[in-house]
Amino acid sequence: MTTAHLGMPSFPAAAREAVRDGVLRANLRHATHTIRDKRARAVAELADWDRLRAAGAAVKDHTLRHLDHYLLRLEAAVTAAGGTVHWAVDADEANRIVTELVRATGEREVVKVKSMATQEIGLNEALEAAGITAYETDLAELIVQLGHDRPSHILVPAIHRNRAEIRDVFRAEMGRWGRPAPDGLGDDPRELAEAARLHLREKFLRAKVAVSGANFMVAETGTMVVLESEGNGRMCLTLPETLISVVGIEKVVPTFRDLEIFLQTLPRSSTAERMNPYTTMWTGLGPSRGADGDGPSAFHLVLLDNGRTDTLADETGRQALRCIRCSACLNVCPVYERAGGHAYGSVYPGPIGAVLSPQLRGTGSEIDASLPYASTLCGACYEVCPVAIDIPEILVHLRERVAQGGPVTRDGIRVRIRPAHGHTAERAAMRAARLLLDRPAALRAGERLLARARRLAPRRLPGAGRAWTDTRDLPDLPAESFRDWWARERGTQQ
Repeated sequence: MTTAHLGMPSFPAAAREAVRDGVLRANLRHATHTIRDKRARAVAELADWDRLRAAGAAVKDHTLRHLDHYLLRLEAAVTAAGGTVHWAVDADEANRIVTELVRATGEREVVKVKSMATQEIGLNEALEAAGITAYETDLAELIVQLGHDRPSHILVPAIHRNRAEIRDVFRAEMGRWGRPAPDGLGDDPRELAEAARLHLREKFLRAKVAVSGANFMVAETGTMVVLESEGNGRMCLTLPETLISVVGIEKVVPTFRDLEIFLQTLPRSSTAERMNPYTTMWTGLGPSRGADGDGPSAFHLVLLDNGRTDTLADETGRQALRCIRCSACLNVCPVYERAGGHAYGSVYPGPIGAVLSPQLRGTGSEIDASLPYASTLCGACYEVCPVAIDIPEILVHLRERVAQGGPVTRDGIRVRIRPAHGHTAERAAMRAARLLLDRPAALRAGERLLARARRLAPRRLPGAGRAWTDTRDLPDLPAESFRDWWARERGTQQ
């Protein structure tokens, strides 16, 4: 399983610190509002958006129900096209496979296309431990790497940085990784982009090995699909001699025709574009690959599980595996907008991270047990999801798991987990509520007692409720219960 970042506190503690950072909140508010407004306009252009959304969900659900079949079909197609398929049950095995493949080439440097799967398994750190340097080539990922930072957004990993901060990072760090920043570099976006282009160009021309992820894998043909906006992916996927793709097993789709749906919904939901600027597809080595053709002469596909089949075993939680990593849910989430991505302690921040990370990693750690509570349950994430993942439903489902424990699948084995620490009072309150609601006479008596004692009601709650009433007034208790009002006003009608 993946692990939370070392020393990472629970979400409430991390978020408490984040909301005190005025610069961070301003950066997040500006970026998320801009992206989501553009997305809304792009989506409104399609009269059949709801049908596309339903179709995408149906394709994903069908594939997940028959995942074993489509993965074997994918392996056969990739192999027939000259590629080599490797299976990795967890992060350690995936890192070992990639490290050995790079070592076999004799190289000590790799260039990378933005890949959340490799971030999930900590591939950069594993390669560094083996004496291999990985260079990120996505602009935002480059900013994060040069700044010794962590990604905080799925689509825009450096969303927490403004352009003045990026300029300072480039000036201080570029020279340590390769070509230094130009003298007198300013914070104009065009200057920053040009500095990054010059810095990365020497990496592209020198690298013999590239590591990528994939947005989709087509079982029918063995085709890999990468969508990106800068052209760095095209450089990584065609110039090096060896290409290694690390992809989660849930990214497979049955047929090439299924891409028609996602190539419409993903760009609009992520970058608010009608069509993605760079969509690269490759199938094994292909007829033009090799010494006289374009592209790598060796292609390796590492299929990553790392908790995904355990998630698949959960009938409610498995819909999180539909995710196409568009990040639309992050941009509308009021919690993410204020706390930022680092507070989630995962490469998957925001609403999707709050449901995906606790399933991939389990709820044994403090931060993973807290993530299902990192939401207001407002439902905005579900409304914008292009594959109709009911994130609020999964959040409630996972909250029940955290508070009550129960049966889950771990490493393919059905086990029963204990309730997480710190939920004793919550469980006691729920048991008391169940006893009361099962006894109408007791409920009626309690309502009348509260109505008569309403003048004695406190203005603030004690204990854990104090934090809630520090910023809110308790509602006044009514003079009579609804039952009594109904009996008085409508009793004769009964």
